[in-house]
Amino acid sequence: MAQTTTWKVHDMVRDDSTGGVKTVYWECRVEDDTHKDCTASEGGKLRLTPNPSASDFIAYASLKESDVLGWVYNSLVPEDSDETAAEAKARIEKVRQDKVTAQVASKTAEASGMPWAAEET
Repeated sequence: MAQTTTWKVHDMVRDDSTGGVKTVYWECRVEDDTHKDCTASEGGKLRLTPNPSASDFIAYASLKESDVLGWVYNSLVPEDSDETAAEAKARIEKVRQDKVTAQVASKTAEASGMPWAAEET
C-alpha cells in the first residue's frame, strides 16, 4: 500500500513595510494512492514575529516554500524537547499515515452483496 504525503503552505500574512511574514497557514496531507478517499490531514496557523534586523531574516519576496515549511517543522517541536525539526515532521507524518492505513484496512475488510444473488443467474 503506497501513500503520498504532501506538505503545503496555503497562505501567508506579511507586514508590507518590512516584508516580514507574520502568519503562515499550512497543511500536511496523506492520501492512499489506491483508495483516494482514504486521507488524513493536519494543518495549522503559525504566528511569527519577524525581525528585519536578524541575520536569518528572509524578506517575503525572497522566500521559497521550503524556507517557510522549515519554520513550520521547527514550530512542531514541543517546548523542552530534544526532538529535531526533522523528527517532529516525521512524527506528524507517521500519525497521519497510520490513520490512512486504518481507513484502508477498514474499507478493504468490508464487502457488499447478498449470498443468494449468485444463485439467481
